[in-house]
Amino acid sequence: MKRLAYILVLVMTLVAPVMASAFTVVIDPGHGGKDYGCTGSKAKEKTIVLNVAQKLGALIAEEHPEVNIIYTRNDDRFIPLNDRANIANRAHADLFISIHVNSVDRRNRNRASIHGASVYTLGLHRTDDNLAVAMRENRVIELENDFSETYQGFDPNSSESYIIFELTQNRHQRNSIELAEEMRNELVHTAGRADKGVLQSGFLVLRATSMPSVLVELDFICNAEAEKFLNSDAGQDKCARSLANAFGTYYERHKDSPTPGTPAQVATEASVPAQGITYLVQFLTSDTPLPEDDSRLRGIDNVSYYYDNKLYKYTSGCFTTLNEAKRHLRTIKKKYSEAFIIKMKDGKRVN
Repeated sequence: MKRLAYILVLVMTLVAPVMASAFTVVIDPGHGGKDYGCTGSKAKEKTIVLNVAQKLGALIAEEHPEVNIIYTRNDDRFIPLNDRANIANRAHADLFISIHVNSVDRRNRNRASIHGASVYTLGLHRTDDNLAVAMRENRVIELENDFSETYQGFDPNSSESYIIFELTQNRHQRNSIELAEEMRNELVHTAGRADKGVLQSGFLVLRATSMPSVLVELDFICNAEAEKFLNSDAGQDKCARSLANAFGTYYERHKDSPTPGTPAQVATEASVPAQGITYLVQFLTSDTPLPEDDSRLRGIDNVSYYYDNKLYKYTSGCFTTLNEAKRHLRTIKKKYSEAFIIKMKDGKRVN
């Protein structure tokens, strides 16, 4: 009996690290290196946001030591936008927080008086102001070599390029907005910033992430008073405290559940077998990936999708014989009468 107990303890000791999945947050100080970001009379965005990011990370580490914290940069270096997102994706992060400082064009008559904090999630630029902010933040890709090839022809200065964001609304939008609301509230009440709201626009760094993500604009560096606040230790402490409070509230709600969008919860392309001949039942198409709790997916087993002709095509089941697929088709037709069988070879649809 003692030997059995010892073996059980040993097994649990070895397995526990694998079973435990630490909540991971990626903190992204915007800009850096040759990219100064916005500039004030004295301060630079890249320095302010790095300081706030490090203070935020320190607060999270102190108050939630079990959380895994990753920085996209921890010093003054230039990191391409797609690399920032890739850092988060490779880490299978649960949250991505990108920290920035705002500004407006020098010709803007309100440049010296505009002030306030805003928090963005990925979405369409619903106003010209939102589009202007997204264009300014995305323009950093012009500092990268071969940016047109890397970003598949995306032009940060062309409003037409942003139409694509209508098709890239990610399935983490609800959680992103939830975190953004918490951050907006804290920046207003804890850091004393004016309320510029929770907004949506087409930020490349958010588009490429595969987890709930927000981009924070702490205040306007073109306003002398706001610049003084942002460039001070006290101001940076208040901003970091605001973001840490918001993170803590969000974390307590979601720490015991995996990030929405993990393969266990939603359909993924990876769930379609990559080798051999298989048969699947196609029942639905959508121009955007569907969230895991979408009513259209309820009651359907073994859901996956493939991307074809700018559409996400949802399937159910995966069978090695046509007769098995036909039996499954009868079940799916009870909810989707137009469902039909497709044939896949090596992960691709064939006629």
